[in-house]
Amino acid sequence: MAKKDNNTKSFILRVDADTMSAIEKWAADEFRSTNGQLQWIITEALRKERRLPKQKTKGEATIKTNNKDGNNTD
Repeated sequence: MAKKDNNTKSFILRVDADTMSAIEKWAADEFRSTNGQLQWIITEALRKERRLPKQKTKGEATIKTNNKDGNNTD
């Protein structure tokens, strides 16, 4: 059984049959599950509209620097 992500929310979505068929075909073309394809579509739409908060990428860190007086510059 798959481990549940505590940040994932479940909900019921009603979609007309033609739209669902198009999503299923698109998902198959992209080698994704239907659920994965829907998540991707939603995430891409939110990114395009700049509705998602910026997330730090792996390896990105906040570097605090001090000026010559020893005071934090951040």
